[in-house]
Amino acid sequence: MEPRGYRMVLSTLKDFVSTSAVAERQLYAWLDGKRYDTSALDEGRNEIAQGVTLDRDSASGRRGAYTRWRLREAMPGNEGTWQSTLVVRADHRVGDRNTWMQVDVEHRPAAPELAPKRAKTPKVAGLLLEALDWHDGLAEVARSPKFIEPEDVDEVIEELCDQDRRLPIVVASIPYDVGPARWADDVVEEAYRSLPGLAIMYVLTPRAQPAFNSALEYHPVFGGGIRTYLPGIDPAWQPDAQRHPVMSKATLRADPRKAASTLASLPQRLALRQPLPPALDSLPVQRTRPRPAQHGSDFQRLRTENETLHAMLSEAEQTEAANADEIRDLRLDRQQALRRATDAEGENDELYTQLQRMRRRVRALESRLVEAGAYDLAFAPVEEPTDYPPTFSALLSRLPELPNVAFTGNRKTTQQLDDQTERNWVETAWDALLALQDYAVASAAGTAGGDFRSWCARSSSADAHPFSAGKVKMKESDTVGNRGAWRKQRTFPVPREVHRNGRVYMEAHVRIGGGSTIAPRLHFYDDGPGTGRVYVGYLGPHLTNTRT
Repeated sequence: MEPRGYRMVLSTLKDFVSTSAVAERQLYAWLDGKRYDTSALDEGRNEIAQGVTLDRDSASGRRGAYTRWRLREAMPGNEGTWQSTLVVRADHRVGDRNTWMQVDVEHRPAAPELAPKRAKTPKVAGLLLEALDWHDGLAEVARSPKFIEPEDVDEVIEELCDQDRRLPIVVASIPYDVGPARWADDVVEEAYRSLPGLAIMYVLTPRAQPAFNSALEYHPVFGGGIRTYLPGIDPAWQPDAQRHPVMSKATLRADPRKAASTLASLPQRLALRQPLPPALDSLPVQRTRPRPAQHGSDFQRLRTENETLHAMLSEAEQTEAANADEIRDLRLDRQQALRRATDAEGENDELYTQLQRMRRRVRALESRLVEAGAYDLAFAPVEEPTDYPPTFSALLSRLPELPNVAFTGNRKTTQQLDDQTERNWVETAWDALLALQDYAVASAAGTAGGDFRSWCARSSSADAHPFSAGKVKMKESDTVGNRGAWRKQRTFPVPREVHRNGRVYMEAHVRIGGGSTIAPRLHFYDDGPGTGRVYVGYLGPHLTNTRT
C-alpha cells in the first residue's frame, strides 16, 4: 500500500528553548521562501496569505513543554488542503532527556470521496536537519549520506543492531568499476532524494565492503545495489534477511526517479505506522480557533463568527476523514498481517510434519543398516546437493532439462532477481520447477489425481521431487480476478494450441519468497491433459494485489 503522508521524528540533546528557537528560524525561512507574510506572527491563528493560515500553540510547566506550528494551505481549484505540522517537545516526566521534533505533512482532500495525494519530503525537513545535530538511537541523522570507510564499519554495525533505532538504515554499495564520488553524485544522490528525515543514509566504499558484508553474512549489499535495513535486524539469523529489501543496480539505472520513489515508500510507510515516542504521543489535540472580528457592527461580527465556525467545522470534517482513512489502512494492515501469519503457520505445520516423518524414516533406515552390519554407512556424513543452479540466469539455462515445463515469461524480469535475491530463492524456484515437471508427466498420463497443490500434499513416490503444498496457491482472490489491470498482469503467453488467443490468465502460483518488497512468485498454467506440459508464464517480483 502506497504511503500518503510524510513524518519525521527525531531527537536532539540540545535543550528545549534552544531547539525551539532554531526550529522557528528555519520554519520562517521556509515560509519566506514561499513568499508568505511572517512579519507579525503571534500565538493562535495567523493568516499569512490568501487561503493560508499558520496556527501556533505552546505550553510549559511541570508536565513538560512544547511549541507547535500548523500550516494549512488551501489549494486552488478545490484540490483540498495541504497541512504541515512542526512540533518541538520536551517531557522529562518519562525520564527522557532528549528534545523531540516531529514534522508531519499530509493532504486533506476537498471531499471525502477523493483520495489524498502522496506527500513529498518538504524543504523545511532539510533546513531543520542542517540546523542541529539530530539522532535516532545511536545514529546521527543528516540531510546527506555519509561514506562508510573501513574504520567506520564497527560503529555502523552497532547502529544497525541498536534496539532503540526507529528509522531504517539505507546503505548504497559502489560497483568496482566506478569511483565512489562519481557513483555517489550520479546515482546515489538521485536515489536518496526523498529520504531525508525518513532514513539514515550511508554509502559503503569498496574498501569497507568486505568487512561490512563479513559482519552481515546473511544481509550483504554489493555490486551497486542499495539495501534498506529495517529496525530489529538479527544479523545471525538467515531468515531475517528477507525483511530487508535490496534494490539492484539495474533497477537504479533503468528509471532513477521511479527507483527513488520506490526506495522511499517503505521508510515513509514505516514512519506513519510506527507508534510515536511517549513524549510526542502525550500532546493535547491542537484546537486553534480563528480570531473573531474586533470591529464593525453586531451583524458583521455575527457573520464573521459564523464564518469562523464554518471554518472550524470544515477542518474537523477533514480531520475526521483523515482519521477514518488511517483507521481503514490500519485495519487492512492488520488483516494482511493475519493472513500472512495464517499462511506461515499452515506452511510451518506442514513442514514440521514432513520433517518429523523424514526423521522417523532416517532413524528406521539407520537401524536397518546397523542390523545389517553397515554401521559406518549408516552414520556417514551426507553430502549436500550440488546440482542446484547458483543464479536465476543459470536456472533459465537449465530449463531444457525439464521437457514437460515450458517457460513463456520475460527472461529479463527473472534474471533481474539475481541482483536482489536471497540465498534460498533460487533453490526454492528450482524445487518448484522439478515438482512441476513430475506433476506434468502425471497430468499428461491422467494419474495426477488432482491439481498441483494436492499433488504436492499427497506425493509420496521416491521418484517424485517433494515440494511444500503450503507454498502453492491455485487461485487468486476475487478482488484480483475481477480487477482488469491486475488480471491483465497475470495473463501470460502460451502456444495457440493451448488457447486460441495465445495468452491465458495464470492465477495458479507458487510463493518463492516472502517477507520483503520483492517476494518472488512463479505463475503457471497446467495443460497436462492437452499438450502434456505445464507453462510457466512468470517468475519475478510479486505482482500487484491488495497487499502490495
